[in-house]
Amino acid sequence: MKICVYGAGAVGGHIAGRLAASHTEVSVIARGEQLDAIRQGGLRVETRTSVLTSRPFATDRPDDLEPQDVVIVAVKAPTLPVIAENIGGLLHESSLALFVMNGIPWWYFHSHGGSLDGTQLRRLDPDRALWKHVRPERAVGAVAYTACSVIAPGVIRAENPRNRLIIGRPDGQPDERLDMLASLLTPGGLEATVTPKIRDAIWAKLMMNLIGGTLGVLTASPMKDVLTKQTVFGTAKVMADEGAAIARALGCDPGVPAEGLEKLATSSHLQSIAQDLLAGRPMEIDAMLRVPLDLAELAKVATPNLDLMIELVTQRARTAGLYHDTD
Repeated sequence: MKICVYGAGAVGGHIAGRLAASHTEVSVIARGEQLDAIRQGGLRVETRTSVLTSRPFATDRPDDLEPQDVVIVAVKAPTLPVIAENIGGLLHESSLALFVMNGIPWWYFHSHGGSLDGTQLRRLDPDRALWKHVRPERAVGAVAYTACSVIAPGVIRAENPRNRLIIGRPDGQPDERLDMLASLLTPGGLEATVTPKIRDAIWAKLMMNLIGGTLGVLTASPMKDVLTKQTVFGTAKVMADEGAAIARALGCDPGVPAEGLEKLATSSHLQSIAQDLLAGRPMEIDAMLRVPLDLAELAKVATPNLDLMIELVTQRARTAGLYHDTD
């Protein structure tokens, strides 16, 4: 199985390192200092229990690679339309493109069923580049629980004692290629599972992003320092209930919001969208925050608390020059 990780930053580099730990041949698409460091000294992944070192083939030119069986895409959502043609060039007719990302994915309504089946999300794919070059039938959803960060060029730290990746096709069908990928990742220490209900997994993670992301941006703090305040926790609970109502209206099970909120309240990891703000990187405002509100409108679910918090975060991102409205 030929595997390429497109975007060897914190999450992508972590996955590439785990694959290499299982002696899987993997290539990476990277750029800048990260690319230079991987080429010169290899990729180093520091976990709670070990240090994984590897030397994957690294390039910033997708044309350097022949078509892959699986392309694991781990870039921020705003970048996807720009690189859609590059991703498509790495795929053959039966390839899979696995998108590891926070928030609602561009393919969300592919094979969804019901009246919204096939709905395209213009905020995420404004010119249909992903729909055209990648094609939704080759897309696979992926939800990562890793809490990774790049601590130096070519060096990634995975903070969680338990690291998980949940993967699944939009149509929920079994796929031997996904089973094989999971079998390659798990021995390397990344607990990979295949689910027939990937949208449930997306919403379960998104519930925490809606709260941790918004509050993280507004306070520049991890949730263990924010959710200890009862007034904040109370508002967060209402936000979680609104998010769960959107998921259920769309036929998904987001889990029990209160349980996720209690777990989030112990987290010392600063949410990635808040890290992006502090680092001056483009923020995933649409995929993580505004598109969920679009879905609420489609499903006719009232979300006054999410509306307020997300508008504040969006304005913060605009002011920092890290987000530009697409509508």
